[in-house]
Amino acid sequence: MNKLSLFAAALFLASIAQAEPAKVKLWPDGAPLAKGNEDKDQPFVYVWPAAKEKANGAAFVVCPGGGYGGLAADHEGVQVAKWFNGIGVSAFVLHYRLGTNGYHFPTQLIDVQRAIRHVRANAKQYGIDPERIGIIGFSAGGHLTSMAATMFDEKPAGMSSDAVDQASARPTVAAPTYPVISMIEDYGHKGSRKNLLGPNDNDELAKHTSTELRVTANTPPIFIFHTDDDTVVPGENPVAFYLACRKHKVPAELHIYKPGPHGVGLYLGDPVLGTWSGHLRDWLRNQGFLKPAKRTAINGKVTVNGTPVSWGSVIFTPEDPGAPVACARVMRGNFKLDEKTGPVVGKVKLTISYSAADVPGLETADGTVATKEQQPGASDWTFDVVEGAKDVELTVTR
Repeated sequence: MNKLSLFAAALFLASIAQAEPAKVKLWPDGAPLAKGNEDKDQPFVYVWPAAKEKANGAAFVVCPGGGYGGLAADHEGVQVAKWFNGIGVSAFVLHYRLGTNGYHFPTQLIDVQRAIRHVRANAKQYGIDPERIGIIGFSAGGHLTSMAATMFDEKPAGMSSDAVDQASARPTVAAPTYPVISMIEDYGHKGSRKNLLGPNDNDELAKHTSTELRVTANTPPIFIFHTDDDTVVPGENPVAFYLACRKHKVPAELHIYKPGPHGVGLYLGDPVLGTWSGHLRDWLRNQGFLKPAKRTAINGKVTVNGTPVSWGSVIFTPEDPGAPVACARVMRGNFKLDEKTGPVVGKVKLTISYSAADVPGLETADGTVATKEQQPGASDWTFDVVEGAKDVELTVTR
């Protein structure tokens, strides 16, 4: 075990015992390109381990925003880390170097790459699966997240070269949140560009760090949250990044809410805007990030009272709350899912929905019926999914 691993492991165990985050320098012997030895010069992470009874082995690096000139380390750092802990994910809040302290690109890319490599290189000590390390960032931290997701193979001048740097810097998933994306377009955030690029600012470098232009087929799956009312970082930023993902066939999910200003963080108190984190949780679950599980292709038929369901769905919910949920659309009685989108192998609970018109005389408020029972009064409908399930027949009796 190298010195960094021993150091990180000791602090990690201390953080568990004290229920407080451990502060871990990313370069214990001094960061590359550093101008001094203060916190502003030596990037570090605060380690927030998930509680042992909840931990699922996944981790996220968290990048607070602040226009590359400051860090909103509470509502875009600590609060986010605690939210991740609540779903069993360990969190590492990154304090990267800033333009206001004289640090400009590629320093920030070096820092975020090192944070991901640090978590992966010390995964065993942290109790983390090295194949399930995500990254999330807000505003300028969202831009840093998008650089991590698109420039993980880049080797900037001045980067270090030690055992940790041999680990991959590619995140498993990435969630740029109300992100700055473009440094070249009119809708970009000028303050972030100024702080990131500094005295070397020119259009060539701005284009190089415009991450909508850096997406490739190797970019990891992407989740994006934004608001339409954001006037600080306009919605063209996330849309450009999403469309680039579409172009390169990178799995991506984009949520743009109408209400809400820039910089809201989790905003859990808002009954509408505060729902975005639930979408992130569900997305992570169905990516298999929270709980890796064997999925299988499946096809079959659904009938109600012996008649094929005209339109509806079959939901396969596994017993493990972290494992992926699968939903198949039913049309003219038939449903089909491939191996990527199919149910988890093993025992699941079924929920069948269908049109009320499939049962003559049945009236409902919205014209649909959803049931977890094969027949009225029965217990929840359980089903054993086997690998390569074919011609499954699901019958509902009303």
